[in-house]
Amino acid sequence: MKKLVLAEKPSVGKEIARVLGCTQNRNGYIEGKDYIVTWALGHLVTLADPDHYDRKYANWHLEDLPILPERLHTVVIKKSGKQFSTVKHQILRDDVNEIIIATDAGREGELVARWIIQKVKSKKSIKRLWISSVTDKAIKQGFNSLKPGKSYLNLYHAAVARAEGDWYVGINATRALTTKYNTSLSCGRVQTPTLAMIKTKEDQIRQFRPKKYYGITCQTNSIKLQWAEGQSFNESYVDEIISRIKGENLVVKSISSKHKKKYASRLYDLTELQRDAYQRYKFSPKKTLSIMQRLYEYHKALTYPRTDSRYLTDDIVETLGERLKYISIMPYREHAFKLQKQDIKAEKHFVDNSKVSDHHAIIPTDEAVIVQDFSFEERQIYELVVKRFIEVLLPPYEYEESTLVCQVNDVEFKAKGTRTIHEGFKALSESSSKSLPLLNKGDKISVNQYLKDVGETKAPSYFNEATLLTAMENPIPFVASDDKELKQVLGQSGGLGTVATRADIIEKLYNTEVIETKSNGIHITNKGRQLLEVAPNALKSPLLTAEWELKLNKIAKGELDHRVFIQEMKTYTEEILSGIKGSILEFKHDNITSTKCPECGKLMMKKKGKHGESLVCQDRNCNHRISLSRVTNARCPECHKKLTLRGSGDTKVFVCKCGYKEKLSSFEKRKKTSSKAGNKKDYMNYVKKQKKAEDENRQKNNPFASLSGLKLDK
Repeated sequence: MKKLVLAEKPSVGKEIARVLGCTQNRNGYIEGKDYIVTWALGHLVTLADPDHYDRKYANWHLEDLPILPERLHTVVIKKSGKQFSTVKHQILRDDVNEIIIATDAGREGELVARWIIQKVKSKKSIKRLWISSVTDKAIKQGFNSLKPGKSYLNLYHAAVARAEGDWYVGINATRALTTKYNTSLSCGRVQTPTLAMIKTKEDQIRQFRPKKYYGITCQTNSIKLQWAEGQSFNESYVDEIISRIKGENLVVKSISSKHKKKYASRLYDLTELQRDAYQRYKFSPKKTLSIMQRLYEYHKALTYPRTDSRYLTDDIVETLGERLKYISIMPYREHAFKLQKQDIKAEKHFVDNSKVSDHHAIIPTDEAVIVQDFSFEERQIYELVVKRFIEVLLPPYEYEESTLVCQVNDVEFKAKGTRTIHEGFKALSESSSKSLPLLNKGDKISVNQYLKDVGETKAPSYFNEATLLTAMENPIPFVASDDKELKQVLGQSGGLGTVATRADIIEKLYNTEVIETKSNGIHITNKGRQLLEVAPNALKSPLLTAEWELKLNKIAKGELDHRVFIQEMKTYTEEILSGIKGSILEFKHDNITSTKCPECGKLMMKKKGKHGESLVCQDRNCNHRISLSRVTNARCPECHKKLTLRGSGDTKVFVCKCGYKEKLSSFEKRKKTSSKAGNKKDYMNYVKKQKKAEDENRQKNNPFASLSGLKLDK
């Protein structure tokens, strides 16, 4: 008899098959003497659309809501139906007596596998492979310690509860808002409060009024001191002090020193890595996750990326030396080599079993990697993780901090200095010391001048993708409620969304045109503001998702029946639908143009997306679109930035921000004759890529993409 291994993706499945000695490649699976390894393509099974329960739901009508089937059904995703058939056939084979779930070790990974097994109606024995990296060693150890499938049944129930809760609330709220206001409006328990935080931040900035403040700097020949009181908004008070001490010298009142230690920043979880990658390289959260997936699955260089922990467990400590052995990039190799010779202890600043749930922090694997095979961007992310990993293992930075307090009349001034005692982890980065001059209590210091400092309070900064991730992780400052217990719940739940979903939520807000990026950060659009006006109040608060996550965690621990949670979601859905239907608010488009739709005659809206501009009919049932411009993959011959293609037909022209312009016909002729363009085949490939990019951009810019496949009333 054989055992069937079900992985989440082909890349992971093929690695497992190789380690298990499976060599017979088949269509959608790999077979060996004792194992058959097959895989999903992400999800192969999903929750059925509303029209599965009643054909009338194929058309969207407000009076048909809420849609609350007694029990939600699953269906095979059409585009991956072939692979589902392959997996089904392998599960039902007579010579297979056990299924080993090897999907991603987490809530969603459990859902991927269990929905497939449930759809196949298999009753065969289930085991669970739970690993944090896909190295040969980790896979072998994982198969030597497989867990009973029933140990993860509650995790599956939590995943089902999350999926069904989002279905009931999301589908009903989105359909209600879209049909009531005749425009595509997407609403959800994570995306809507995230949008509300962006609005709150922007409102704070708009309402901000700068205020001047004043301070005093004392300049001597050897040191600069600051007024001990800091700053004051009272200029006359500061002027009076300066006039009183002008021409006077300082007297040393005290000088003290403290020995201090500073440990390296904690190891990376996904959110912290996404923040750093944005701040250093301007990578979007989604891009960072994509790069991490390649480093995890393909290169096997880093451990599981979708983790929310920044600590390791005790059992990982004994593997650290092996991981250090395979770090070959400079300048980190030198430090890794030295650390290998030392006895690495489980220090509390990076080892804590209580702070690790499904997966430990992101660290290098204990297997050799070929760094030369990395892309430039993959190497950038890899180096971030390696640097943080080594810093954590190095000793703390030790320094002496000195504080000098001087007095003139009754006014005090202070200065601080540092002296490095031991570089510790700062050996991997720049560390600077600023020592104070040798002085004793009672010494007099000649003063060159006292200067009045003038500053102005600054408005909060707009969100960027890094700071928005931070706010999603800790949205407590944006909660209006004074209920401390609810805020505590929010802190315990891990914020809005999960480390695995936050990047997609931000991307969805862009795609639905409720936020946009400007030079100074992320801004809410008029559509976004109006959406928040018409959306149910409960859906705008982070507290809802906090309460959800807390209950989902209880379900995963076996402390709450998932059916109770789902019934609560149905009741909640009825409540928010009642509010939407009874609302007297209106939705007004602020981007209406004078161009009439050639299909229905209504005025069209001008839409600006990440990939260009277009005109779209304001009637969602018509949805006719005219492209005005799109960003292409073609490069400007002068500044090498991406060119934008404007116009239609024979009037199409490439334009660049630097001022360069060129007709499409002239551009195509130049590409044909350019030596860099190569032969005719190269040119045809270029044209093919451009057409593909145009099709993808058209789909991405379609505000009604989420409605595709549905039969709407004409």
